[in-house]
Amino acid sequence: MKNHDDGVGLGADWLPDKGCRFRVWAPRVDTVSVYLHPPSDRVVPMAPVGDGYFEVTIEDAGPGTRYSYRLPGDRDRPDPASRYQPEGVHGPSEVIDPAFDWTDAGWFGLPINQYIIYEVHVGTFTEAGTLDAAIERLDELKALGVTAVELMPVAQFPGARNWGYDGVQLFAVQNSYGGPQALKRFVNACHERGLAAILDVVYNHLGPEGNYLGEFAPYFTDRYKTPWGPALNFDGPDSDHVRRFFLANALYWQTEFHFDALRLDAIHAIRDFSAFPFLEELGVRTRQRADELNRRFYLISESDLNDTCIIRSRDLGGFGHAAQWSDDFHHAVHTLLTGENNGYYRDFGKLEHLIRAIRDGYAYSGQFSVHRRRRHGNPSRSLPAERFVVCIQNHDQVGNRMLGDRLSTLVSLEQLKLGAAVSLLSPYVPLLFMGEEYGETAPFLYFTSHGDHDLIEAVRKGRREEFASFSWQGEAPDPQAEETFRRSKLDFDLKSKEPNAALFRFYQELIRLRKTLPALSRLSKDHLDVGGSEHDKLLWVRRWSDDDQVFLLFHFGSGTLQKAVELPAGAWRKALDSAGVEWRGPGSQFPASLTGGVTDLTIPPWSAVVYQHETGT
Repeated sequence: MKNHDDGVGLGADWLPDKGCRFRVWAPRVDTVSVYLHPPSDRVVPMAPVGDGYFEVTIEDAGPGTRYSYRLPGDRDRPDPASRYQPEGVHGPSEVIDPAFDWTDAGWFGLPINQYIIYEVHVGTFTEAGTLDAAIERLDELKALGVTAVELMPVAQFPGARNWGYDGVQLFAVQNSYGGPQALKRFVNACHERGLAAILDVVYNHLGPEGNYLGEFAPYFTDRYKTPWGPALNFDGPDSDHVRRFFLANALYWQTEFHFDALRLDAIHAIRDFSAFPFLEELGVRTRQRADELNRRFYLISESDLNDTCIIRSRDLGGFGHAAQWSDDFHHAVHTLLTGENNGYYRDFGKLEHLIRAIRDGYAYSGQFSVHRRRRHGNPSRSLPAERFVVCIQNHDQVGNRMLGDRLSTLVSLEQLKLGAAVSLLSPYVPLLFMGEEYGETAPFLYFTSHGDHDLIEAVRKGRREEFASFSWQGEAPDPQAEETFRRSKLDFDLKSKEPNAALFRFYQELIRLRKTLPALSRLSKDHLDVGGSEHDKLLWVRRWSDDDQVFLLFHFGSGTLQKAVELPAGAWRKALDSAGVEWRGPGSQFPASLTGGVTDLTIPPWSAVVYQHETGT
């Protein structure tokens, strides 16, 4: 039996001059055949090759051939490792030619501390909702200053409208987005512009509709549960082969599609108590492949556990992932800007939460959580700053609101600028959610296009129940309605209108400062002081690198503040003021220069200011 550890050969591999080799893991059946759809219209038996794998090579099954695996009882099923589903999740798979004319041979990736991430949902990012249409906006993202583009999941999901977390054919690029060649064009176009490409993948569950994996093999287990469906079998009987399937998927995106990083969705729902957990093995295998390819590659994980095990090095007993989303940072900023205190926001709302998030990475590193009614998290201060990804908006925090309302519809322009400054001037890796940079007002709603009536009703009911703890008013939009999806499309024309254009320029300037000032481009907790006044809702941050030093003030109060502020010795020059009229603000009240020591300042509401230390003083 051939070694299947890297998953090479799973599915339909087109081998020029040899034909197409089909391979599938199906230990739950005694026989498997390849059914070649018309015009061929024939059935070819597969041979067992050990460990539940079946294989056959068919010389005339070239690219474009549509096929299914025929299981006992004349069940025709899509290939679990299908590379393309031109007719959707229930239709036949298609043999594709993986060849592509890459032009990124000189691309070796960016260090993660240079990442400024822009999160995109392909279907709503453009009017066409395709990967090729998204390429047309990459120059605008480059002009904004971001350095990495993160795609929400593109694995084949039911219908044409979905966030992507209901994917069921994990190797197949969504047909309505343009398929595998379009995704390669997108990644190649990113690299041509010096942008890293990140793909969001889901290894904690599969969607319910079109999910046929359980008919082939024990991919799922009933020993654990997830909120979204059956848990995957990462540590039970036959789990070695389940793990190989998912390892193969990660290596597929890394190798064949040249992605620079994977964002791993909700890894807290991956239940695995083996001595060598899947998530640790995934880090090992992708690092090995990165060395072979001579390209940087990162795993960026999402988890609500506040457990540093994910991003600790393997030498210290961790999984060794490169970075993790810090929800605490988002929640701390969001509650200060909006005053919301329902659901998980009950744990936030004080300046001290943001101070801890900026200083440590987590706001909760062992403290009692009112929302969870227990202690939450473990200490994160010793971990490098580049291992935390922070934001003030993302698909979850916008889309999982009942009305999908963005921050731009909840707070004022001054508050938007303040939130942007806190995030982009933090010592962590920042993430922007598409449209945030110009104050997009279209909601980002939850939408689906399922074909199963019972599933449609279950999703509607589940969404209503999910919103109960937040006490939001109104009626949730119907996820299944096409209008719900249409309302979520971006309106890029807003970027040329005021005050949206000013907000866009403000984001550009924040990113420029982050890149050009050494004190801001150096991601380090060891070169950081942070403190503040809870009473005044005033936060100060000092960051430095060698001779460069910045002093930042963030005011989360709704009234003008008269405050004595102490700056370190030397001369200080104002580098940015969110209240400036150039940003459509009420007008600056901060002096253009300051001298170290105690200074009385008039601080506008909802404001941010950056002072840079004059060299040599």
